[in-house]
Amino acid sequence: MSRYIAVAGIHGELKKLNSLLSKIRIRSDDIFIFLGDYIDRGPNSKEVVDRVIELSKHNQCIFLIGASEYTMLNLKNDKYFKWIFENYGGPATIKSYGSYENIMKIHGDFYRNLNLYCFTEKYFFVHAGINPCIPLDDQDETNLLYIGWNFIDSFFNLPQKIIFAHTNFQSPYILPDKIGIDLGCGIYPQSPLCALILDNGKEKFVYSD
Repeated sequence: MSRYIAVAGIHGELKKLNSLLSKIRIRSDDIFIFLGDYIDRGPNSKEVVDRVIELSKHNQCIFLIGASEYTMLNLKNDKYFKWIFENYGGPATIKSYGSYENIMKIHGDFYRNLNLYCFTEKYFFVHAGINPCIPLDDQDETNLLYIGWNFIDSFFNLPQKIIFAHTNFQSPYILPDKIGIDLGCGIYPQSPLCALILDNGKEKFVYSD
């Protein structure tokens, strides 16, 4: 049976991504689910996207959109997103690509085809979470990508356990209905990148150096 491997926000940290992947002992049938935030903050946004695209040539990969990508895609039409991009790591993304125009020129297809969420029989994968007051089919994109403690403090009686990123913790945040795996990679220099390996009912965490 294939393993599902969820990876939290990478935020341009190529060295940590490579370190993490080297520790997973990847099998050919592993299915990777990246929870968004490939870019911003760290120095290697372009190279991170190149690396996960390369990985997808050898393993099935499901790429979710994160707050960073959504912000970048909408900043031209929204002053608030423009401010977020400029103040929360966007300049590092532009530097990595050489110019803003190069971002979509080089990886436009990748960014335009990112998924909002995905699920299996046992797990629901999303970048930030879901609004507890709204049915899943009616969720606004910004809930899925930006929601915080309103989601985390609520209990969900879903058929699947929710695997999420976006809100960072010092260690994996484990509750009966959800697991948060964002440990602040790219935000804090000492914070590792985290992956959660889901293997036939077993849940194992792996960390980069």
